[in-house]
Amino acid sequence: MPAHDVITMGRIGVDLYPLRTGVPLAQVDAFGKFLGGSATNVAVAAARLGRRAAVITRTGRDPFGDYLHQALREFGVDDHWVTPVDAYPTPVTFCEVFPPDDFPLYFYRQPKAPDLEIHPDELDLDAIRAARVFWMTGTGLCAEPSRSATLAALRARDRRGTTVFDLDWRPMFWDDAGPAARAHYAEALRYATVAVGNLDECEVAVGERDPDGAARALLDAGAELAVVKQGPKGVLAVHRDGTRAEVPPVPVEVVNGLGAGDAFGGALCHGLLAGWELTRVMRYANAAGAIVAARLACSSAMPYDDEVGQVVAGGPVPDQRPDQRPDQRPDQERQTAQEPTRSAAPPPAAGPTAAADPSAAPAATSPAAGPAQEAGA
Repeated sequence: MPAHDVITMGRIGVDLYPLRTGVPLAQVDAFGKFLGGSATNVAVAAARLGRRAAVITRTGRDPFGDYLHQALREFGVDDHWVTPVDAYPTPVTFCEVFPPDDFPLYFYRQPKAPDLEIHPDELDLDAIRAARVFWMTGTGLCAEPSRSATLAALRARDRRGTTVFDLDWRPMFWDDAGPAARAHYAEALRYATVAVGNLDECEVAVGERDPDGAARALLDAGAELAVVKQGPKGVLAVHRDGTRAEVPPVPVEVVNGLGAGDAFGGALCHGLLAGWELTRVMRYANAAGAIVAARLACSSAMPYDDEVGQVVAGGPVPDQRPDQRPDQRPDQERQTAQEPTRSAAPPPAAGPTAAADPSAAPAATSPAAGPAQEAGA
């Protein structure tokens, strides 16, 4: 079997997204069901761009797990290393959609998510070594045995090819979100050749919020390429050899900022594999993120190469194709609602197993005031 272009490792689940925007979750009466999870979405994004992609993760042994396998195959992502866990249900995530920059997430991952039950002895280390790009996330470090498995994969890679650490900071997943988390991040950075994160994530990983300072700190920690997402200021990329690219965001009217960062990630992998110069890679990845920000869904909204090329060339963000909407009717995608308007306070998460993540939108897209959103990743 030929080596994969991209293998990702980390979160998977079912995203249940409102089919109308601007409606509080308590009043939503129709949802679309989508494949979700950041590492999984990155694999989908890479596959959409023509790369041979796979994901290492776990689901529950339940109908939602069956659905995720089906969706992965439809997206052209190898699901060979997606295995069931009897003890835990497949995670479900709800979101609210309040453009341009408010997209609360409610994670249902209790008592434990199956994707945190990846064990070191289950890994196909030969395939991980052989992949041209290996992509792992900070969430994979938050609990055992996933932490040990993620670090085992990184050690097996031993900085072969391109090894990407998506800083992906989700404090609600951590029992100890303090100094212990930074120590685990430092260990992973020793084996990463590329580090990607927004300013909040950089601060957690290396204690720096200034973009240039964060990039230098990530390089000092072991990365060869540091990619710092700056929201409405675009993206900064700095290579150890001194090459630097600072790319502004793409103006777009945001529909749903969730998933933009995953599109950016898949496009980043594609550009690095193509051997493009750094500025071209960043412009391409920014364009991919902007396209997804202008669409309702995440995984099914991931763009094709010709769509990204159109935006890079200065053209408009293309409408979503019917074949990019496997889980909903095309006429549902563009529905919006002005009423009822959102109350001043967000509705509480339902039940003790839900966790709202107010930092999710900045992690995924580039918030800016006004209807013409500047969406990077």
